[in-house]
Amino acid sequence: MLIQGLRVLWPCVVLVWLSLLTGAERVSAAEVSFSRDIQPVLARNCFACHGPDEGERQAELRLDLRESAVSSGAIVPGAPDQSELIRRVFSTDPEVQMPPPRAHAVVTDAQQELLRQWIAEGANYEPHWAFVPPQRPIPPPLNDPELQRRTRNAIDRFVWSRLAGEGLRPAPEADRYTLIRRLSLDLIGLPPTPEEADAFVRDEDPLAYERLVDRLLHSPHYGERWARPWLDLARYADSNGYEKDRPRSIWPYRDWVITALNADMPYDQFSIEQLAGDMLPGATLAQRIATGFHRNTMLNEEGGIDPLEYRFYAMVDRVATTGTVWLGLTTGCAQCHSHKYDPISQTDYYRLMALLNNADEPDLILPDPDIAAQREELEGQIARLEEALPDAFPPLAGEGTLTERRRQALEEAFAAWSAAQQAHLVPWTTLRPFEMTTNLPRLEVLEDGSIFSTGDITKRDVFTLRFRLEGLPAPLTALRLEALPDDRLPARGPGRCYYEGRQGDFFLSEVTAEVDGERVTFAGASHSYGKISIGSGTADAVNVIDGEGSTGWSTAGREGEPHELVLNLKQPLPAAGVLTVELLFERHFAASLGRFRLSAAFTPEARASELPADVQALLLSPSEEWSPMARERVQREFLRRTPLLAKAREPIEQLRRSLPAFPTTLVFTERPPDNRRPTHRHHRGEYLSPREEVEPGVPAFLLAFTQEPPRDRLAFARWLVSRENPLAARVAVNQAWRAFFGRGLVETAGDFGTQAGPPSHPELLDWLACEFMDRGWSLKELHRLIVTSGTYRLSSSGTPEQRTRDPDNRLLARGPRHRLEAEILRDALLAASGLLSSKIGGPSVFPPQPASVTALAYGNETWKTSTGEDRYRRSLYTYSKRTAPFAAYAVFDAPSGESCTARRDRSNTPLQALTLLNDAMFLEFAQALAAQVVRETAAAPAEQQTTLRATNIFRRLLTRPPTDTELDALVTFQQRQRERLERGALNPELVAGQTGAAADLAAWVMTARAVMNLDETVVKP
Repeated sequence: MLIQGLRVLWPCVVLVWLSLLTGAERVSAAEVSFSRDIQPVLARNCFACHGPDEGERQAELRLDLRESAVSSGAIVPGAPDQSELIRRVFSTDPEVQMPPPRAHAVVTDAQQELLRQWIAEGANYEPHWAFVPPQRPIPPPLNDPELQRRTRNAIDRFVWSRLAGEGLRPAPEADRYTLIRRLSLDLIGLPPTPEEADAFVRDEDPLAYERLVDRLLHSPHYGERWARPWLDLARYADSNGYEKDRPRSIWPYRDWVITALNADMPYDQFSIEQLAGDMLPGATLAQRIATGFHRNTMLNEEGGIDPLEYRFYAMVDRVATTGTVWLGLTTGCAQCHSHKYDPISQTDYYRLMALLNNADEPDLILPDPDIAAQREELEGQIARLEEALPDAFPPLAGEGTLTERRRQALEEAFAAWSAAQQAHLVPWTTLRPFEMTTNLPRLEVLEDGSIFSTGDITKRDVFTLRFRLEGLPAPLTALRLEALPDDRLPARGPGRCYYEGRQGDFFLSEVTAEVDGERVTFAGASHSYGKISIGSGTADAVNVIDGEGSTGWSTAGREGEPHELVLNLKQPLPAAGVLTVELLFERHFAASLGRFRLSAAFTPEARASELPADVQALLLSPSEEWSPMARERVQREFLRRTPLLAKAREPIEQLRRSLPAFPTTLVFTERPPDNRRPTHRHHRGEYLSPREEVEPGVPAFLLAFTQEPPRDRLAFARWLVSRENPLAARVAVNQAWRAFFGRGLVETAGDFGTQAGPPSHPELLDWLACEFMDRGWSLKELHRLIVTSGTYRLSSSGTPEQRTRDPDNRLLARGPRHRLEAEILRDALLAASGLLSSKIGGPSVFPPQPASVTALAYGNETWKTSTGEDRYRRSLYTYSKRTAPFAAYAVFDAPSGESCTARRDRSNTPLQALTLLNDAMFLEFAQALAAQVVRETAAAPAEQQTTLRATNIFRRLLTRPPTDTELDALVTFQQRQRERLERGALNPELVAGQTGAAADLAAWVMTARAVMNLDETVVKP
């Protein structure tokens, strides 16, 4: 009904909406509107009990739907005195009054009269403003000649016409030093140098400002600055979260974001690649890396947890994040019940989840030319050392040259070793199953007869494989299980365990077999290698046939290598019937095999071998039939294993251990249609209470303008950033506006629903949304449009009247002024100190911070402070540990990365000042800044040095030149600090020595610290 109603209403919705966008805070008696005036009152006071949530609905009354409200008698259009809603809202009787006193909600007198007037006018309902596609409004005219002259673009016409209606005027334009500092901090997150500022101030070209904007937009630092707010939304961090909070490798995703923003990738493409890049035709490596957006969810590695339960929680996070970023809705409210305020049913919520729920989550190994070159160099050294191993073979005693005796010793030892290996090696025949069943994972037979496992795994996986024995060459005497590596598996496998420290491991608890229902008995078992965990004891092969699920076979510590286990039968099996083999993987963590192969032997001597399969195959053939290449291969394996060359192989093993690993990152890979993961509605949102299965889809109220509803993740991604979704463009431009002005046009950045306050400038919001889409979803174009407006360029020094009437600057009569974000503040000070590294991208780094920050986290992790330029990288690259966030950033309100953050808190606390004064990192910046200005002015006349140094410090930190009063204050402060140092009144650990030049330098350090703490330093002008 809602969809049908919206479609019927649509022809008049635009006219209604445009009539609402008057910008006035108060409306006249003839202008009562449901969307603007009534719906917020009902949403705030009534919808919790009489809204979309059927589970909490009282008296079977829905006030969010006109049909329900009218049919129940709550509203009688045109007759407020006959409407039960009016009777109860106006009542003072606690038994009748709505909302009831216990709700602690108050409908004001003005709101009561609006309700009465609205019903008297017919109680017309309209769709919530955010649920109607934006239509481009016409910028209003400006009648004031001065304002016309100051207008830079259409933004000013919307903002200044609103100010005129309020009887206010915009502030004057800010001075040029303020503009270049504001613009540089906003567009690249770094302050301008004094030289850049002076050049801009002196530039008399009318287009100087526009050229500055373009230069900053094309800076490689633009992507770094704007990646940070996006990473807040993406809940980016370098660790997994929860108790253990171990490191993860996802920095390639962060670098992808920087690259995409610098390239001005259109926002629609930017979004699609992050949500479904792997599903694009011919998906590139970069598009696969982009899917790390939804791999930023936390990962619980605690022993004993159910991995599927925490995967469910990850999906809950992904739905909530998608709702915040592209819908601007609190979709997470519908996890447990239908949304109390917005038309999102609980079924709608799980249909959204189904759109995102069909992906597997592998680690992607990334090519790296530098690492490939390093590996090639080391592997070349290894090959040369291996080629030289025959020259290190212990010679035989006796006659002949040393070379001849070495060669003879090698040949004899090699022949003896080959004979010994041939004595126990047996031929194996690969068994190909005709049927495979599991509790959950999906098994696939590959071309070489091996079996590959995909899909979800649990703490108790059971693989049941069936083989036909007809056609085998002889009675079967042994089974061999090969655990095989594969690039698609964590750490190349052979297991599927994803826990840090166990990646690629598996734990096989039991192996059982039967033929045509008759149990098969095993007589013994052997393995090529077995260990429970690194540093622990061996995992004997016999554990898998001892009937104890708590014991088993594992190959921890040698991930990425092939291993084998052989089970000998007590009685040979005839080549007839159906063999059923069951593999049980049961552990307190999920760790089943990822790739494996089963083979059969037909001689009783079979046992496991550590030799590679190709060498085994060669040794099974007569040595006289070996080709020179085959002989060289077998001999090379002998040289790698013989104890006679153990010492000679030590340099080789050391080189092997030093081979650098290729980087990895976390990605999505869509499952095939025949292995689609089902999604269920969960009663009360509980993991253990799945109910009916749901089909993928979006909430019904968003389908009013949709031609083809999305049914998979790629279609959903495309729909989200299409004009069929009325929310995405509005949310994106609102986020950008918030970044520039400190608050959005809609103040609730992640919530555009009925509980959100109306936009401060609704026409401007829709005009920007349409402009954004019409300009090809270009973020740089959007940012350029905003910063070139006269509104952005206003002075932030408002008049007393402006501050009294609009203390929060919602009307935008003055320029933006707010505290810098944590990372921008550190970067600005780092740049001013001259220490900033310009390197872009790469693994995260570890700037200095107190050791105690991470000492109390799980595992007593040591914060290994980076050296060289990594110590001075931009704050975007600082290692982010969720349970122990970087201390200085946390003090300045940076998020931990545990959840999607659409709006950071902004505080002003004494701890922030203490951090700037005393944190070793900021003290180092002050020392570097002081040392640099002293060094740069050393050649100046002595009588000018003090003034030059004070001016230099001031300008590096604040951009503008100091006034005479400010300069005198700085010089006086520095001289007093020097005097106190020389008298011994202070003993800071600033520089060695406290007299002469050392005391002078120390005093300049203290001066720099003081300027670093000025309000003007930590606030955007």
